[in-house]
Amino acid sequence: MKLEHSHEAADIASRLAAGTKPNYLRDWVYGGIDGAVTTFAIVAGVVGAQLASGIILILGLANLLADGFSMAASNYSGTKTEIDDRARLQEIEKKHIRESPDGELEELNQILKSKGLEGEALAEAVKSISSNPKVWIETMLVEEYGLSPNLRSPWLSGLSTFASFIVCGAVPLIPFVLNLSSPFIWAIALTGLVFFLIGAIKAKWSMAAWWWSGLETFVIGMSAAGCAFIIGYLLKGLA
Repeated sequence: MKLEHSHEAADIASRLAAGTKPNYLRDWVYGGIDGAVTTFAIVAGVVGAQLASGIILILGLANLLADGFSMAASNYSGTKTEIDDRARLQEIEKKHIRESPDGELEELNQILKSKGLEGEALAEAVKSISSNPKVWIETMLVEEYGLSPNLRSPWLSGLSTFASFIVCGAVPLIPFVLNLSSPFIWAIALTGLVFFLIGAIKAKWSMAAWWWSGLETFVIGMSAAGCAFIIGYLLKGLA
């Protein structure tokens, strides 16, 4: 059986020395699905209301730029908030270690004890970790507050969301830009394909089969789009 990576001592040392890197898959999937859903929802709603095709392009392009930027800005702010909160808790731990070292040692002792350490092994682990303030603080941030030591860049998070939103969100508009015959049918097919591909690709980072992940995302996305079409159709008399 082929393993995902080597377990030779030199390879392990090299891999650990390189450290871990943030994963922006969540931002790509989030932006891609939302971009395709919201743009196709506009297309479906306008078609359902039996309005002119030109309105689709106007509203669709406005949605791509405005909503894409809004999502990117929101993701940037949310990710930066996580970083700011981590910095705040880091300062709290520094203060607590400085002002109440015995209390922090007891916290560390109980954390390690809950992981199964006891006796001399527990005492040595507490002594080793607490001898290095940086390691001590990082340990408390992870174990006491549940924070990840691997922080994502707010800029890359926002840009990832914006890029995937624009790319996937533009797909439902392509048949109308190219003035294809039966453009709405083409929009349905292309948007469904986008949903399926997003799901199939993200399956690489999960235990689900690619076809199942693709089908799941397809059903979720097309259900949202279908709701928009039905609402547009029911309210067409207002336009």
